[in-house]
Amino acid sequence: MQAANPRRGYILGLSAYIIWGLFPLYFKAIANVPAVEIIIHRVLWSALFGALLLMVWKHPGWWRELRENPRRLAILALSGTLIAANWLTYVWSVNNGRMLEASLGYYINPLVNVLLGMLILGERLRRMQWIAVGLATIGVAQQVWQVGSLPWVSLVLALTFGFYGLIRKQAPVKALPGLVVETWMLVPIAVAWLLLNPTASSAQAEFWTTSEAWWLVAAGPVTLVPLVCFNAAARHLPYTTLGFLQYLAPTLVLLQAVLLFGEHLSSSTLVAFIFIWAGLAVYSVDAWISLRRRS
Repeated sequence: MQAANPRRGYILGLSAYIIWGLFPLYFKAIANVPAVEIIIHRVLWSALFGALLLMVWKHPGWWRELRENPRRLAILALSGTLIAANWLTYVWSVNNGRMLEASLGYYINPLVNVLLGMLILGERLRRMQWIAVGLATIGVAQQVWQVGSLPWVSLVLALTFGFYGLIRKQAPVKALPGLVVETWMLVPIAVAWLLLNPTASSAQAEFWTTSEAWWLVAAGPVTLVPLVCFNAAARHLPYTTLGFLQYLAPTLVLLQAVLLFGEHLSSSTLVAFIFIWAGLAVYSVDAWISLRRRS
């Protein structure tokens, strides 16, 4: 197994979360296409793009290993289902004016990662990390309280991606082959949906003369590039550290929601985010000190 490289892990993790943070700009460009239909095309074009990428970026013996270990295929089927549910919820929230709830979901997600890392992977937190988790928890708890009801969008996003990351970290399958298999397992469902919905926008010939058609085709690389970065980063960083890097994505989503798309940010929500950023600052200082000691 490849030795962990924290520096590489940070670069890959930052790349993944920055791209994810800018996703609303992409989905707003195809807002006229229903969320389910967008996900169908994300699956189809991701499967095609992933297969082409796998032909160029060689991974000798990956298919033989999977064929000889059916349990790994079952794990990838589960992780593929989780990521598809996450995609659908996210696209729907962005195109229905609920970007702040989506942002909250991805602020909750690092706490889910920390919890899973401790309970399932046996990871332990240092004192400053506990302080960071406490500050972030206060911020998230206040934000949940301000919603006034069960924030289902936020919880679905946090839980599906938290368990997806945990499964992919544990699965002994390299990042790209695993992603290709995940998406190809969903292709029969995507094709069946298109056959059962002949009136869908993308099923009409004239649709493919519009700019939206090209945006849908771009779903392949737009989807796979950050996922490859994320899965590779998960093999070089502790899961708790990877979780805190995720604060970058919801921060970018939050800024776009307020500054570009006119969603209201209340003073109480701002206070919650201040607690979250304080936790991120403490955790980042601790991570920096830890890396210097290793060096």
